[in-house]
Amino acid sequence: MYAFRDKVNLTFFPKHQDAIYRRLEDKHTSVEVEEDPLGTTMTINLGPQHPATHGVLRCVIQVNGELILKSVVDVGYLHRGVEKLAENKTYQEFMPYEKLAGIEVPLRAQWIRTLACEMARISAHLLWLGTMVMDAGAISMFLWTFRERENLYDLFDKMAGVRFTVSHSRIGGIQFDLSDDVRKGIISWKENFKKEFKSWKKLLTNNAIWYRRNIGIGVVSKEDAIALGFTGPSLRASGVAHDIRLFEPYLVYDKLDFDIPVREEGDCFARFQIRMDEVAQSIRLLDQLLEAIPSGDIRADNAKQTYPSKNEVYYSMEGMIHDFMMTDMGVCPPKGAEIYSAIEGPKGELGFHLISDGTGSPWRCKIKSPSFSNLQMLEKMLEGSMIADTVVLIGSIDPVMGEADK
Repeated sequence: MYAFRDKVNLTFFPKHQDAIYRRLEDKHTSVEVEEDPLGTTMTINLGPQHPATHGVLRCVIQVNGELILKSVVDVGYLHRGVEKLAENKTYQEFMPYEKLAGIEVPLRAQWIRTLACEMARISAHLLWLGTMVMDAGAISMFLWTFRERENLYDLFDKMAGVRFTVSHSRIGGIQFDLSDDVRKGIISWKENFKKEFKSWKKLLTNNAIWYRRNIGIGVVSKEDAIALGFTGPSLRASGVAHDIRLFEPYLVYDKLDFDIPVREEGDCFARFQIRMDEVAQSIRLLDQLLEAIPSGDIRADNAKQTYPSKNEVYYSMEGMIHDFMMTDMGVCPPKGAEIYSAIEGPKGELGFHLISDGTGSPWRCKIKSPSFSNLQMLEKMLEGSMIADTVVLIGSIDPVMGEADK
């Protein structure tokens, strides 16, 4: 085992290092600097082991004093082969994909899924807010945001049976119905959170230190945002009013009333403001969703397409057979069926391209992850900035490296 590890290190990694540093040296930059006769220009690494890189992100930067001249973003340290894993699992084992199989989801299940999506959006933005502010040197906000995330996790636990992954989605619907106790719990948390969030927004928006750390930093124009693949809140902070929930509605977003926050400045402060505004919009959506959830079934009534209810499994031989078949083989979409489906995740467009070969596992799965898309802009944002701005720049696009590296 050690011989194999040493062989890998001696062959691939040195070549990779050489390629990274050659790219850095050959890279054109628009940053103007004076001649460097004393050789004060240095090449340094930020990450991949660094608490402010939001995972194992490596930024190789060439600096002159405190000014970043060139940068190369090196990703892939957390590559898990998720797409290939998906191709060797059933559709239900990886994620539910009704569209590929042409399955209709009951309306009540769609409303409950939308509710879970907006709760998860708030949770994701709380993670971003706490870590970004902590990167800039403030600890209290991190503790407050994670306290509220814990409250959300408790609600997820009651809603889905688990805390860290809302895995109650099933092909054709959801696993558990929304009980009155959970509904009341969400309403109680929401009313308290509104007060907390209002105080956080006032504290940060009017904070001189926070304002000066972010205003005018990492400006991305509308043209650059489109050209280099910005998505989600980062795209909307540069003046592009694109949100899949509005332009290509899914679930029940076309039945809800909400606004798409947009800013024109394109700097770190604009990206901060966009996400804060989006939390407020998610609360507004929760108000509507909790009021208007219709009654009805929570799963499609077709044992060939979705898991049967537990009552059917426990008291019906046919139900038990179908449950076994769904677990063993899963849904088998038609051979040659192909689809790209995307949602507006908290970080941007999260899309899945699937091709079926007629079996219970996809022939090809390709994931479009928003963290990977947004990191394409980071090199341009870093060049011309100060070293001290790097942690704010990275935090402002909210990357998660497990998602970027896939």
